[in-house]
Amino acid sequence: MNWEQLLSLRRKGDKNKRLRNEQDETRLGFDVDYDRIIFSAAFRSLQDKTQVIPLSKTDFVHTRLTHSLEVSVVGRSLGRLAGQKILEKHPYLKEIHGYGFNDFGAIVAAAALAHDIGNPPFGHSGEKSIGEYFKTGNGKAFKEVLSEKEYQDIIDFEGNANGFRLMTQNKAGTSGGLRLSYATLGAFMKYPKESLPKRPSKHIADKKFGFFQTEKTAFVEIAQELGLIQTRSDNGKEGASVSFARHPLTYLVEAADDICYTIIDFEDGINLGLISEDYALEYLIKLVKDTINTKKYNALEYREDRLSYLRALAINTLIQDAVSIFIENEEKIRQGDFGVSLMDKSKYDAQIKDIISLSVEKVYRSAEVVEKEIAGYRIISDILDVYVDALVQKKKGTVSNYHKLILRTLPEFYQRTEVSLYEILLNTCCYVASLSDSSAVHIHNKIKGSQL
Repeated sequence: MNWEQLLSLRRKGDKNKRLRNEQDETRLGFDVDYDRIIFSAAFRSLQDKTQVIPLSKTDFVHTRLTHSLEVSVVGRSLGRLAGQKILEKHPYLKEIHGYGFNDFGAIVAAAALAHDIGNPPFGHSGEKSIGEYFKTGNGKAFKEVLSEKEYQDIIDFEGNANGFRLMTQNKAGTSGGLRLSYATLGAFMKYPKESLPKRPSKHIADKKFGFFQTEKTAFVEIAQELGLIQTRSDNGKEGASVSFARHPLTYLVEAADDICYTIIDFEDGINLGLISEDYALEYLIKLVKDTINTKKYNALEYREDRLSYLRALAINTLIQDAVSIFIENEEKIRQGDFGVSLMDKSKYDAQIKDIISLSVEKVYRSAEVVEKEIAGYRIISDILDVYVDALVQKKKGTVSNYHKLILRTLPEFYQRTEVSLYEILLNTCCYVASLSDSSAVHIHNKIKGSQL
């Protein structure tokens, strides 16, 4: 893979090539990507979606929105620092094509901003509950009428694939969705493969999947424009699958997310009292022992200030480490031969694992989280049951008055039944995924008759 292709400014529907040398320096194409994401309805809904603690009433606990903004800030720093090194290594990118280190930062920042845009309500349990409805619930009845890949798409419903769908989906008058640059879309794609085969290798790019069957053609077009290495080809054969190597900047997007959830979920646990301050500060100090100013730290009287100082140091430490690993392995990454995340190679791996282990024990498995995830499973399952039934009956021509009332509560785009059964089911999953935590609770109360 070569950087000139990987940094493509092309957008869906372009008739002419977009050249970096011809860009308006006051508002680069990659900056436009950031703006389009942040003004989208899908991004706004993240303000009321769970990061770790579902339906939390505490102001200082992160939502998907605040998490995404923070990941984007970290991603921008990672991109700029890595961009400087890449331009030193490949000076033709600047001298001939006009790329600057800010281009790298802007691409990574935009992709990082969007990294959770397709995630359902109630955190990761939301993804699982959608899949479980079709795997073990009433939705299992559709297994026999869908293709193997179509069924796998919905039983392993994936927020990353839904995010790609949201940003590229054609609708009347909006061909290409948000029409982001191919470089940003490529950097967003953590898992550039179909849902099948499942985990065909131990390579990080094969861990999950990144696009539904409805977006397969769009993704292949983008991957080919970017010059991503094709690792599997279906060649038009039944049952065969397509996959590509990751866009190199995806590793920086992933690192930004890893750094933020490692440090900031841990911080939320401390602020909630789930992790004791003394214990927590000890873990963070181990991570920043080489950079901490002990005199400054000891002068901080309040816990919040001590925690903020350690958090900033820890994030900066991990940013510098991630960039170093990226540049050291840049050639392997461009060849598609780097099979783990950047932070898996971190010299702070032991400290990171200690922090994550404590977060899992004290935060992710806390009673508050578990109880609300259980409620989330029931809420999502019930909503899917009602809407799937109404849409399928409409397609069959056997819709009742009750079904008609239910369908009126759906946005017009999701009421369509002239499409295939797979698309009806997928659209319903995507509608549920678009709901905020509070909206899902509200709709559930309505359909169960507990709120008038």
